[in-house]
Amino acid sequence: MEFLLASAVGVMTAAGVYLLLRARTFTVVLGLALLSYATNVFLFAMGRLVIDQPPVISALAKGYSDPLPQALVLTAIVISFAMTAVVVVMALRSFLESGTDQGMLEPVPHTTPSAGAEVAEGSR
Repeated sequence: MEFLLASAVGVMTAAGVYLLLRARTFTVVLGLALLSYATNVFLFAMGRLVIDQPPVISALAKGYSDPLPQALVLTAIVISFAMTAVVVVMALRSFLESGTDQGMLEPVPHTTPSAGAEVAEGSR
């Protein structure tokens, strides 16, 4: 079971990093989502998953499951949803302004040689 969880975390992390390094914005959003899923699975695995055990200690319970990783993952799910929503809105805004989803606008030339020469002659 540990090998399966470790493999799943590794594959999701590798796929997330690969998608983050792509030039298109939608794949970057998917890469961020995969990285957050990998983090959530990692936190669950670190919490020693226990099946059929209560999350609180009682006098009748022989064992318990740790509720802290569950609370951390629940918080991480909410944060990753908000982060994904913000990134999608930013990507949509960039697409509407530039007409492409490459994420970078065309560079604007600072000065041209002819414009620089005219300015230099006019100042004399």
